[in-house]
Amino acid sequence: MAGAAGGPERGGAGIGAVLARLRPDFPDVTTSKLRFLEAEGLVTPDRTPSGYRRYTERDVERLRFVLTAQRDHYLPLRVIRERLDGAAPAPAPPAAPEPADRLARADVLARAGVDEALLAELEQYGLVAADGGGRYPGAAVPIARTAAALAEHGIEPRHLRAFRAAADREVGLVEQVVAPLRRKRDPAARRRAEQTARDLAELAVGLHAELVRAGLRPLTGM
Repeated sequence: MAGAAGGPERGGAGIGAVLARLRPDFPDVTTSKLRFLEAEGLVTPDRTPSGYRRYTERDVERLRFVLTAQRDHYLPLRVIRERLDGAAPAPAPPAAPEPADRLARADVLARAGVDEALLAELEQYGLVAADGGGRYPGAAVPIARTAAALAEHGIEPRHLRAFRAAADREVGLVEQVVAPLRRKRDPAARRRAEQTARDLAELAVGLHAELVRAGLRPLTGM
């Protein structure tokens, strides 16, 4: 008997249940992301006669492997697939955040798994930028990787200018809040400013995600 809302007809977890398990560790994971990873052959859930996806425990572990490798190690999908096929152990999270070193263009392309054309478009529309020495911030990697995933759905870099504008407004708001602390010479105040900025950034990202989900709920049932 079919269940409700993605209801299954046989064993295994539905896509909603898998998202619920993954989101505590990967808050940004979405239905579209899981479908993209399936399209790339990184996970192959079974299908019920009605077409619902059913994920086994092995599928969930593969998804954790992929998401961890992308988030913590910036590995392109090609490398992740090779490690999965070779039954390599899942990469352990780093003991500390990766250093925010400036990256060469080739490093950004390799870590994000994107081509020159996409990176050039991201630069054209102000989503990533190199410094005077041609080096990129570490954030260019997840930005490029996310833009590539969106492009799989027909959302091109030129469509993402609104995201850039919204992010700039949010950054400006956070800067206003932490500016009084940053002006103080007390090292403790500066540390509080840094922590406050990180906390506000996480809250802003979470709010943005919830607003998007709320707006799309009539279409997706999320």
